Amino acid sequence: MTKIRKAPSLTGLVTSLALVVTSFVSYADSQPPETPNPVHGIAMHGEVKYPSDFDHFDYVNPTAPKGGHLKLSAVANGFDSFNPFVVRGVAAAGISTYVYDTLMAASDDEPFSAYGLIAESLEVPEDRSYVIFNLRDNARFQDGEPITAEDVAFSFRILTTEGHPFYRNYYSDIQSVSVEDNLRVRFDFGDTENRELPLIIGQMPILPAHYWKERDFEGNGLNVPVGSGPYRIASFDAGRSLTFERIPDYWAADLPVRKGRFNFNKITYEYYSDDTVALESFKAGNFDFRQETSAKNWATAYTGTPFENGSITKAAIEHHRPTGMQGFIFNTRKAIFKDPKVREALAHGFDFEWANRNLFYGQYSRTDSFFENSELAADGLPTGRTLEILEPFREQLSPDVFDEVYTPPDTSKSRSVRDNLRQAMKLLTEAGYSIKSGKMVHKDTGEPLTFEILLAQKSFERVVLPFTQNLKKLGIDVTVRLVDTSQYIRRVRSFDFDMITQVLPQSDSPGNEQRDYWHSMNVDVEGSRNTIGVNDPVIDELIDMVIQAPDRDELVHRVRALDHVLLHGHYVIPHWHLSKDRVAYWNHLKRPDVTPKSGIDLNNWWFDR
Repeated sequence: MTKIRKAPSLTGLVTSLALVVTSFVSYADSQPPETPNPVHGIAMHGEVKYPSDFDHFDYVNPTAPKGGHLKLSAVANGFDSFNPFVVRGVAAAGISTYVYDTLMAASDDEPFSAYGLIAESLEVPEDRSYVIFNLRDNARFQDGEPITAEDVAFSFRILTTEGHPFYRNYYSDIQSVSVEDNLRVRFDFGDTENRELPLIIGQMPILPAHYWKERDFEGNGLNVPVGSGPYRIASFDAGRSLTFERIPDYWAADLPVRKGRFNFNKITYEYYSDDTVALESFKAGNFDFRQETSAKNWATAYTGTPFENGSITKAAIEHHRPTGMQGFIFNTRKAIFKDPKVREALAHGFDFEWANRNLFYGQYSRTDSFFENSELAADGLPTGRTLEILEPFREQLSPDVFDEVYTPPDTSKSRSVRDNLRQAMKLLTEAGYSIKSGKMVHKDTGEPLTFEILLAQKSFERVVLPFTQNLKKLGIDVTVRLVDTSQYIRRVRSFDFDMITQVLPQSDSPGNEQRDYWHSMNVDVEGSRNTIGVNDPVIDELIDMVIQAPDRDELVHRVRALDHVLLHGHYVIPHWHLSKDRVAYWNHLKRPDVTPKSGIDLNNWWFDR
């Protein structure tokens, strides 16, 4: 894994950070007089599940055979970059997963724990004010060069100065990094109570300093990179296909965190611009595995001889990970969406029950939390410890946070869409709008209430168009614009949209990534995941509290408090969720008997001839 002031310009931020971070990297003259004992793993809260002598994760097959060629699809209009760590370009599928290793590897059957990968061990004091990573002396990049502490320091520096804005936010509480010797590197955190930092540094991809020394990090394009992971790029057809090949002497193959994983000799992604074509290609045997996101396809399209004779397995595999929030996302930087009453009113135009019944074959449940499908989700009114957390902010928050249970508008029971539209009209009137000549206009400015929904998936039109028709009954004109993937990514990164449909994923242990989603520092940072434009000092403070939660119980209450405030901000019109992974695969693929809490992971599967 997904962290109050006006954000500086991106150029200024990068320049200043470059000066500061460069000064952080230094050689220590001597070992600190006292350091904690080295440990093999670390949990966000409490103890790790796996002991120091563990052989493999419980959800893998440690004797899975190596071999075979896994063929996958990517539905997008191509790629133009092999660097997934920068804003520029569209990165090819699979690069960060297969080409780069990290200091630590997370387990999928714990809320948030990590175990040594490039780092053999780590040293963390009780107050977690710093972390020292001790690197494995056999860790190697794919060109045979050893991975050193210098490479770790370089990776931190390049990612936080020239990389995607996400990294600057994610690692913003790191005060300094010191190279103590060739295999020992220390990160100091300064005055912070951020217990997550040792774990999220462990997630950092380690890049080879010698490779990037003479190259442009942001503009390397389709030059094949040198990584440290289990696969290298074997071949590609620019924008159309990409093949990874497994490194036979991969340095980490027998480590407990890698045993039973990354079993295919080759992995190929073929790009399709149309999902319908991709589905038919899968059924014809042109690729091996498909995860289905369309309820209609799942209900109607997975038929034919390969399904009848058992050549293709179709399975809905239950998972227990947070599903996050999918919905219509408002860009609150736009004047028409600045008033929460307007945003709340527009939500009454989306008839989920009709869509679920007529489009989705009743497969989905309505989402009513940003942390759906987890104990982190707000439920009912805030009470107990959650209420105590929110109480100091009462004067700054809407009374609804304390007095109204958040429920997305629905048409269940005796309510109809007509009832919801009447409520929408009431809210719009309170926001200063009225109907004139059949159009919804603001009574002071005369500006009509009209906006555009930007889409990259044609299949979503059948969801969006009924929504726009309901709003039309209120005199609101909504246009739907379908663009290609590259244009969509560019426009979203630059916040050049009114409304989009988007998934805001969450982990079971929220932390620093919440800054990237909701913090005011990212309102004007191009490429940040604060696509909504959330700019609220209360939310900023709650994010800091989440990051600094001292234990699991307190984390749960602080996240619930944040969820209450986000929901009553009406920043999204919630869609739906499903607590199962809908997958189909040809029967030469095999998967482990155990599925972890986080759901399926194709990197634990193998090829059976």
